[in-house]
Amino acid sequence: MKNIKDIEIKKENYPVKVIQFGEGNFLRAFIEWQIQQMNNKGLFKGSVAVVQPIERGMIDCLEEQNNNYTVVLEGLLEGKKIQSDEIISVINCTVNPYKDFEDYLKLADIESVEFIFSNTTEAGITYDDNDKLEDKPAKTYPAKLTQLLHRRFKNGMFGFQIIPCELIEHNGVNLKKIVLQYAQLWNLGEEFVAWINAENNFYSTLVDRIVPGFPHDNKEEVFARIGYEDNMLVKAEAFLLFVIEGNKKLEELLPLKKAGLNVIVTDDMQPYRERKVRLLNGPHTTMTPLALLAGVETVGNVMKDDDFLQFINDEMYDEISPMIALPKDELTMYIEAIKERFNNPFVRHELTSIALNSISKCEYRLLPTIIQNIERTGKVPKRITLAFAAWLYIYGPYGQMTVEPQDTPEVMAALKEMENSDDFVKSVLGHEDFWGVDLTKYPELVAQVKKNIDDIQEVGTRALVKKLTKVNN
Repeated sequence: MKNIKDIEIKKENYPVKVIQFGEGNFLRAFIEWQIQQMNNKGLFKGSVAVVQPIERGMIDCLEEQNNNYTVVLEGLLEGKKIQSDEIISVINCTVNPYKDFEDYLKLADIESVEFIFSNTTEAGITYDDNDKLEDKPAKTYPAKLTQLLHRRFKNGMFGFQIIPCELIEHNGVNLKKIVLQYAQLWNLGEEFVAWINAENNFYSTLVDRIVPGFPHDNKEEVFARIGYEDNMLVKAEAFLLFVIEGNKKLEELLPLKKAGLNVIVTDDMQPYRERKVRLLNGPHTTMTPLALLAGVETVGNVMKDDDFLQFINDEMYDEISPMIALPKDELTMYIEAIKERFNNPFVRHELTSIALNSISKCEYRLLPTIIQNIERTGKVPKRITLAFAAWLYIYGPYGQMTVEPQDTPEVMAALKEMENSDDFVKSVLGHEDFWGVDLTKYPELVAQVKKNIDDIQEVGTRALVKKLTKVNN
């Protein structure tokens, strides 16, 4: 069978309008897919320069395929079955700043660039005072961005529309704040700070599309259907929602909505964010450790498993939705739609792909609901707390070999050090760098997490899931 690199693909010679930090599955099936849709309709006429944000990445694999790849959309959308295959050809070039730092900085010299997108995971928008302007490159994404912005400033050029897609609250606000911290740390001057404020817009966003990624389980079947091999192929659901908080003028600069895409530019994205992060991402982060420890591998299999299906259903209705300030009927409709998306028969969404960087995911996806339940009802939400405890069990010194934790070197190093403490759970829960708060001030949470870990060691997660479901019913 031929490879995608051997296929003649019409590639428009559009100027680079987008710098994208990240080459992973999500951005390629979300941002670049949307840019392709705009280009298909002649609305954008721009291409993308992709930057590899960490030392180990996949741009070499993209370059092997002439920076082309396929997005396969499969699922139900408004009750209709969707299955489509499309070659995405919007990437103009790729840059690895760890190998070609000067080529990276030269992206700031391209006059046609207007937009910067990123998805460096929840752990990506962070500050490290060890970063230096002279580093080639700096370690964190915001520091790399500051290096690029400083080059642009020295060129005397206009700034960018900066649109982060990392799933943290107020991502645009936080990214700008850290960029300004680096400007101060590196003594880049008041003129540079003024240029950042006047010439660049930082937008906060909410992104929503389930992207399982490469179809490892049935790649031969997919390749046979599309007629060629593509090692960078990405599977995604048909549903898409992109909420951007900021000036409505962005709709003219970036005509996503005009291209017929489900994009909302709003003054206040908080209601959309809270609903999505808690009711879609929250259950993902809840089901993953419990199901993996029970030998269940995919989201679809969770939804086909009577024990776990009831557990997730009860979590959404009894523990999460009562904490969200939206009408009950609206939340019910959203929950049922999410359950349909979780049960997408076309997509094999591996739980191991959800498990990456789970400490920060717990902070943003689970802890607000846990804390609100405690403060409003005086009770620990048993299902979410069981999942939280299961993550600590996976990351902790308990000898389990079933699930391998995957997190940043900083997180893993901190946890390793805590293993030597007299009380691992208390040390972790009291580590404010993880959670933004000292969780030991909630003694009922500490006690429940310890009990849950003991129970997991004794009887396993499935028995505990069954017990909670039985008690509820």
